[in-house]
Amino acid sequence: MSTSNANFKNKCVTQVNCIFCESLLCTRGMKAVLLADTEIELFSTDIPPNRTVDFVASCYSTESCKCKLRDIACLKCGNVVGYHVVAPCKPCLLSCNNGHFWMFNSEAVSTLNRLDVTGLNLLLWGDLPELDDSENEESESPLEEECIS
Repeated sequence: MSTSNANFKNKCVTQVNCIFCESLLCTRGMKAVLLADTEIELFSTDIPPNRTVDFVASCYSTESCKCKLRDIACLKCGNVVGYHVVAPCKPCLLSCNNGHFWMFNSEAVSTLNRLDVTGLNLLLWGDLPELDDSENEESESPLEEECIS
């Protein structure tokens, strides 16, 4: 599912940092809710956070769905900060989702809303360019001025 979907285009783009060591994890975060339990808030991204996280342990599934998940940890401090949906289950794919497969646990990260190029307005997902296959998290490095609390 494209992140330009009408349901998500007005969401703010956030920078996601590890709460344990303050290391930058990703610059294309989006506030989201867990599909299986909408009471659980988290942050997600649509591109692999290269060189900031790595897999730990092996794949697992939850009781609420059959998605195959794998935990991810911050490369700087080693703390688990979220998970990657390795193989989404059909019900989750068919439900309203933002197409993101990299999830960050709210209690393991801090976030900053990014500003647009003018530095005056919040950067929204609908204003981001579409991704191509060659893009990754390394190609983005927002200046500190582009983020607000």
